[in-house]
Amino acid sequence: MVGGNGDGDGQSITIKKRSCGCNKQDFLPEESFQSWASYGKALCDTKTRLKDRLFARSLDHLELHEMRARSQHEMKRSLNWFDLIWFGVGGVMGAGVFVLTGEAARNEAGPAVLLSYLISGLSALLSVLCYTEFSVELPVAGGSFAYLRVELGDFMAFIAAGNILFEYIVAGASVARSWTSYFATLFNHQPDEFRVNVGFLAEGYNHLDPIAIVVSIAICVGASLSIKGSSRFNMVATVVHIVVIVFVLVAGLTKADPSNYSTFTPFGIRGVLKAAAMLFFAYVGFDGVATLGEEIKNPGRDIPIGLIGSMLIIITTYCLLATTLCLMQPYNQVDVDAPFTIAFQAVGMNWAKYIVALGALKGMTTVLLANIIGQARYFTHIARTHMAPPILAVISETTGTPVNAAVVMTVANSIVAFFTGLDILSNLLSIATLFIFTQVAIALLVRRYYASQETSVTDRNKFILLLALIIMSSIGLAILWAVGENGLPGYIVMVVVWFLATLGIRLTVKEARKPKLWGVPLMPWLPSASIAINVFIMGSIDGPSFVRFLVWTFLLLVYYLFVGLHASYDAAKETKGEVDAGQGTNIEAGVASDIQVGTRT
Repeated sequence: MVGGNGDGDGQSITIKKRSCGCNKQDFLPEESFQSWASYGKALCDTKTRLKDRLFARSLDHLELHEMRARSQHEMKRSLNWFDLIWFGVGGVMGAGVFVLTGEAARNEAGPAVLLSYLISGLSALLSVLCYTEFSVELPVAGGSFAYLRVELGDFMAFIAAGNILFEYIVAGASVARSWTSYFATLFNHQPDEFRVNVGFLAEGYNHLDPIAIVVSIAICVGASLSIKGSSRFNMVATVVHIVVIVFVLVAGLTKADPSNYSTFTPFGIRGVLKAAAMLFFAYVGFDGVATLGEEIKNPGRDIPIGLIGSMLIIITTYCLLATTLCLMQPYNQVDVDAPFTIAFQAVGMNWAKYIVALGALKGMTTVLLANIIGQARYFTHIARTHMAPPILAVISETTGTPVNAAVVMTVANSIVAFFTGLDILSNLLSIATLFIFTQVAIALLVRRYYASQETSVTDRNKFILLLALIIMSSIGLAILWAVGENGLPGYIVMVVVWFLATLGIRLTVKEARKPKLWGVPLMPWLPSASIAINVFIMGSIDGPSFVRFLVWTFLLLVYYLFVGLHASYDAAKETKGEVDAGQGTNIEAGVASDIQVGTRT
């Protein structure tokens, strides 16, 4: 038996330590899966259990203490705000600048790609603010999964969890394939020449990439050995990356041709917004910094500085680089695979492409490192709730890192990277990311304006109605845009509804909770704006990507109904029994029909 921390009053609970090796109990230890008869009984009880889990909301102290204790060992607290800024910059900056800028400029926005970066950057910054308030008060490895479990409930957290993992797999695969493209340019080959073309596979899935697998495995090994060592490597590599970016800006602007900006928006405002939806991919990765909460020395100080500071640096850098690229080349000549390398070659600075390619490889390596670190910690916390096999929640006693989760996620990344083209991956990623960020913004409004057993029935009903109007008006704007509706009255109506609903929350609903250490300013305007912008950008994404997204969500629901629902129900019931025996208190709402909804700390 190993001790787990209590809820802060010095008490503790005991957690069963899983034995070494790998057996059925490591994957499905819950009561419902001990025999076919038990599983059949659980399936027959699906309706009752689903009702229970739909309304189950976790508690702050459960996520902070009891859930963490299920990992057997603690992660090492060795990071500060300086580490977080480097992780933020290193984990985000790379794929967006050196990969998608070319495709967005040439095919979607032209020189106005600058505006696309600003729009997607604003949306990302609003999401960063929402994440920051949560991560300061809930510094756990689960990141947004834990936040949603506390505020929107067990079921919505699971749907988010599946999309979180999907997001990270797609991101890892995208950057790994981009690594291969830039590696090829170092040896004077075309970006796609180091891949193996297989004619009998479908287009977009027929360029196999073995190099991406090798790179992913190497990064996984490094990430699993030491978080502080990973931080030092990330810092050094990011410094090199920044030096290269400064070189690109200075050298590129010496070849600037202002006439390339004579047509600023060749594809119109619709192209600008479509590019913004694609380029949201460029900001993916900052949410992974929030998963380092358990390894941060002073979350209340370090997380706001690290998250917000790194995002401001990234937005500024992206806009400068996008402007430089379009000044160097006409937008219709920009290469979609390795835009900066080919741009220097086109202006007669062939030697410079090697510096750019090397810097891009450095940047993508740190993005891959931050990706695997973030996704492993997400998966660890998901496994703590038994929505994924609990063996993946184990923290290595030797390294203090989630080795099992890192290995499993690397295998998934490698399989996707081996087959799938970047254009397919980037659109899929944007949908999953925008969906999750929207949920986090909604969850923050719930956290501030609704508390069980504290918010009056009147305030609760007003809040639900006004929040529904914010969401529906945001969807309405996205639909108007997606179908190409040019009628100004429709847009005005949706904007007015959004504004009045947000104002209604501000003026008529009593705030149920004040943040203890750091809070989002201008409540509820900023989270509400985050919802509207994220949903609106989703309206610019192509239809086939939504189909793939819905198929993935359907598969998640199938898994949940047949496995995740019963595993998490049993785990919550067992944990409640253990804590009731040791502390005489309920820790998770909704475990059984006769349990009162717990008041959150």
